[in-house]
Amino acid sequence: MGSSKELSGLALVLPQEWALEYIKMRITSRLYQQSCRITLFTRKHCGLCIAARSVLSDVWDSRPFEFKEVDIVKPESQAWKDLYDFDVPVIHINKASAPEEDPQHATHARKLMHRFTPEQVKAQMDETEKN
Repeated sequence: MGSSKELSGLALVLPQEWALEYIKMRITSRLYQQSCRITLFTRKHCGLCIAARSVLSDVWDSRPFEFKEVDIVKPESQAWKDLYDFDVPVIHINKASAPEEDPQHATHARKLMHRFTPEQVKAQMDETEKN
């Protein structure tokens, strides 16, 4: 049995599996509206940073998010270097709609440092999306 959907005044009959895919796409698009942004603070030649990228890649495969990477060694990132020089990798997890990262408000950020697992990242994403 199919389902019907009105499209520009025309009734369109979709097979059941298409209808389910349509519903999944609508639900997914709503979830993405509340998706997270993850900012990775890193530096070159950092073994833990490579591992952190791998963890974030694993998370991305099952749960996409906006991503930004900040190399704290670059001159324009001096304020971040002052904060995280000995702590990289650090990730900040915010709602995608949140303002850009600001070093002056970093103490309020939801973050993970050094070593973390995909499960820890997803748990922080869950908390971010709830609030």
